[in-house]
Amino acid sequence: MNVKTEQAGKISIVRVGEARLMYPLLTDFASTVTALIAAGQHEILIDLTPVTYIDSATIGCLMDLYRQVHNAGGHLKVSAVQKRVETMLTMTGAQNFIEIHADEATAVKSFGV
Repeated sequence: MNVKTEQAGKISIVRVGEARLMYPLLTDFASTVTALIAAGQHEILIDLTPVTYIDSATIGCLMDLYRQVHNAGGHLKVSAVQKRVETMLTMTGAQNFIEIHADEATAVKSFGV
């Protein structure tokens, strides 16, 4: 899977480079974020710019990652969400936990660090 990470100050940005984020690609994605959490990075932004489709396994994965980050005292947010993906997140109630931002700049500012 095409996943890259970079730092913007204290914020770890995880860039997903796939159009479809779904099982079985989730293993690499989840491992990347889990490794950041284990390394003490607790302010995580997931950039979903190219993602046009997610499945229920992805939503479950995002919620699990949210729980891990939240339990570590941090924040997990997503940015650049396509309309179809936003609909899936909204229908499942995930947006009640995971902040959704229109673009990366707005998301980065929302961390307040």
